Order: sequence, then C-alpha cells, then structure tokens
Amino acid sequence: MTEQLAVVILAAGQGTRMKSATPKVLHRIGGRPLISHVLDTAAGLRPERVVAVVRHERELVAGAIEDHAPGTVIVDQDETPGTGRAVEQALAALPGDFEGSVVVLSGDVPLIDIPTLERLVRGHVEAERGMTLLSAVFDNPTGLGRILRDADGAVRGIVEEKDADEAQRRITEINGGIYVFARRALEQALAGIGTDNAQGEKYLTDAVELILHSGLAVDAITTDDPWLIAGVNDRTQLAEAGREFNRRIVLGHQRAGVTVQDPATTWIDADVSIEPDTEILPGTLLHGATSIAGGAVIGPDTTLVDCEVGEGARIRRSEVTLAVIAAGAEVGPFAYIRPGTELGEAGKIGAFVEAKNAKIGAGSKVPHLSYVGDATIGAGSNVGAGTIVANYDGVEKHQSTIGDAVRIGSKNVLVSPVTIGDGAYTAAGAVVRKDVPAGALALNVAPQRNIEGWVADNRPGTSSARAAEQ
Repeated sequence: MTEQLAVVILAAGQGTRMKSATPKVLHRIGGRPLISHVLDTAAGLRPERVVAVVRHERELVAGAIEDHAPGTVIVDQDETPGTGRAVEQALAALPGDFEGSVVVLSGDVPLIDIPTLERLVRGHVEAERGMTLLSAVFDNPTGLGRILRDADGAVRGIVEEKDADEAQRRITEINGGIYVFARRALEQALAGIGTDNAQGEKYLTDAVELILHSGLAVDAITTDDPWLIAGVNDRTQLAEAGREFNRRIVLGHQRAGVTVQDPATTWIDADVSIEPDTEILPGTLLHGATSIAGGAVIGPDTTLVDCEVGEGARIRRSEVTLAVIAAGAEVGPFAYIRPGTELGEAGKIGAFVEAKNAKIGAGSKVPHLSYVGDATIGAGSNVGAGTIVANYDGVEKHQSTIGDAVRIGSKNVLVSPVTIGDGAYTAAGAVVRKDVPAGALALNVAPQRNIEGWVADNRPGTSSARAAEQ
C-alpha cells in the first residue's frame, strides 16, 4: 500500500460518562481491554511505528499498552485539549524523515477491522490525497460530527454537533473518527488549527478545510457497517459493543464448523480457540485462552476460563478454571474445577465434586459429592461418594497420592499427607491417616452397638415410636 505507514491511537480521554475508577479504554469486551483490540488492529497493518497518546490515569493506560503491545511509543498529551493537539504531539514522535501515511484511530472504537483500514489506506495512497476519513450514515446521528459536502458531493468539512446549525444537524452522514493523512499535509494543517469553538479544543476535524485550502484532496469513504466506527462512551455503549463483538466472534466459529445452539446466550472471548465439530450448548461462557478440541460438547450452563479441553470431552453445568480436561473425559453436572486440576483421558469428575490442584489419571473417576485437593490419583481408580481429601491442617496444604486401580469407599476422609498404594481398598466411612500398602484394605474398627428400646424411652409419642411399637 505504501512504503511508510504509522498509526496513532488516541487514548488520553477521561471517559467521565463511564462513571468509573477504571480508565475508559481499559474497560473490557471479548476478554480484552478496548485499547487492546485497537492495538491488535493497528499491528495488523504492519506499520513502521505505533504511537499511543495518553493522559488520564497515565500509568495504568500506558502500562496496559506496553504489556499488550511492547514497542508502542507512548506520548503524553499536554494541557492543550483536543484531538488535534494529541495528534500534533504524536507526530513529533515520528522520525523526521518519515514521509508516509499516518492512520489515526481511537482507543475506544474497538470494532474497527483490518480489511476496512487497508481499503482506506490503499484508496488514500492511490488517489494521493492529503486526508481520507471513514464515515457512516446513521438514522439518528445525535452527538456525532457531521460530514459537510458541496453540491457535487465533495467533502468540504466536518462540523461537531455543538458547533452545527440546524441544517447541519439534519445531516445523517457522520464522521467515524478514523483517518488517514499524508504526514506533511497533516503537520502543516495542525499548525494552523486554533481553539475557537464551543469546546475550546484543538479539533483534528478542522484539518479538512486547511488541507483542502493547501490544494490537496480530501475524501470520505462510507462504510455500510456502522459498528466499525461505534465508540464506547458509557456503560450502555460498552454492553452494546460487547454484544456485537461477541456476535461476530460466535459467527466466525459457526462458519468454521462449530455448532453453537444459542448464540444469544453463548459468550466467547477473542483468544478462545475451538476446533470444528465441537458443540456449544446454551448458557456457555468461554473465557481467556481456553482451547477446545474437536468433538467436545460444552454446556449447557458452563463456564470455562483458561482451560484446555481434549477431543470428545463432555463438560456440563460446571465451572472450570485453569484446568486440563483430556480426551473423552466427563465433567459435571455441577462440578467446580479449580486451577491446577488435570483430568486424564476418559476420566470423570461428577456431580457436586470440587477439585483443586488434582491430577486424576486416565479412566479414574470421582463421581459424586467429593472434594479432591492437592492430590494425585493414578489410572483406573474410583473415589466413593462423599469422600474428602483433607489437605489443609490449618497452617499448610499437604499432598496425597492415590495409586492405580484403587477403590476408595464412600464417605472417606483422607488426611493428607497420605499415600494409598496400587490396588488398595478403603472401607466405607474410613478416616485414613496412615499410608495404605498396595493391595491392602484400610478400615477403622468401631463395633456397632444397638440399644434396644431407646426410641420408646427417649422419643415417646413420636411417629418413630409408634412405628416401632407396631
């Protein structure tokens, strides 16, 4: 498109309408801050340099930018307000011999995409314009800057709504706030822009008339997808942008061969990967760097955060975080899987089970009503209902090991640290405090005692007493 390209991202605004201690550009959709989406799009253009202009909560915003896109040049906006001043300072961070095009993006416009920007830059360069901007037609353009055209349809200016007259406010073509400039044309225009307007700001949009006056062309390219230029200024717009971003993410997975039964109740973050022939059921939330292999069935009513799910695995009505679920394994319903858990191939974590930092081997099962924390379980073992691995002594956590083909009886308490050898059994109700050798049976000897007539003596007149008497 051009030998030289730079991108400027405006991220200095306070975002007062968000009513938040969090800077506006750090609010999240699709699992990432707004500014991260814009940084990723900027990187997709392969520019020589990306410059981000910051001011409000400078350290937080700059830190997030540097974490996500190391190498981004951070520029601090001074006391002069306005987008024109922000871009003017960003230009000063470019090399003096940079003669290419400058793309200007906003850190709170997260849905702008690479193909649209490539088309904008290509048209700008081929036509040798001084400025090219992205516009859209809105039925209700309230609050937005209007594109001014002459009788022949040529762009003649941009007017902000607060500075517009009644006729101008009826214009429905709005400025998208996304621009491509010739660097030198922009520099000269910015030098001539003042702050004589309703906001007392140095408007970048005033560059249109100055660039036209210099003899260079200006044009507005209209997109038929208004979401590409949708800014986020309050919580309502944040939710709307998040919903639209998610719709596009879900649609992309569907077109790639993933079955999503109910897109309206399915939320998938930008960094999630899903292989074809996976089925996502209603009420499923997939967050972070979750990856799901083909043939898996996830949901309904399931949340996965930073998980790895193997081929053909099944997870239903469960919450799983930072865990590995191997091929053919089953989780749920109503399981709570905490970080560090690894469920082996064809293994099972069943109803109302909690697991934390547990390594559960291939074919092993923890089917019901159990807690397994800081434990390693071998292959082909079974943990009976109601079992607790008591891993915490009130001060420290301890590790327990259960071997291969072990049978843990119902309602056991395994007091960590303890080792149960391969092929061992434990009896129902056992409290296991000592290591169990391979092939042994562990039980607590407590003879049963029956007190005859106890109900009649101690619960006279009750339904139990009448039943016993009959």
